[in-house]
Amino acid sequence: MSVTLIGGMDRLKREYIAAALEYGHDLKCISRNERNFVDKIGNPDTLIVFTNKISHEAKRKAVQLARSKKIPLRMIHSCGVSSLRECLD
Repeated sequence: MSVTLIGGMDRLKREYIAAALEYGHDLKCISRNERNFVDKIGNPDTLIVFTNKISHEAKRKAVQLARSKKIPLRMIHSCGVSSLRECLD
């Protein structure tokens, strides 16, 4: 299953990917609103947004994309690895 994570901390990127691999998921991390942000999200099976480490505009774009493509969306306020594990479980 492919999962895209939006937000979080850059220094935890390796830990996020390792935690997703423990559950058998392929994880793509996007830490901030960049050029071609929506194109970088792609078409994942699930979209997870860590809301305390991302701009309001990036969150809004992610929600719009998830709704338009009917992608399951999880929004979590904290951005720890344990929060990601709870989402993936």
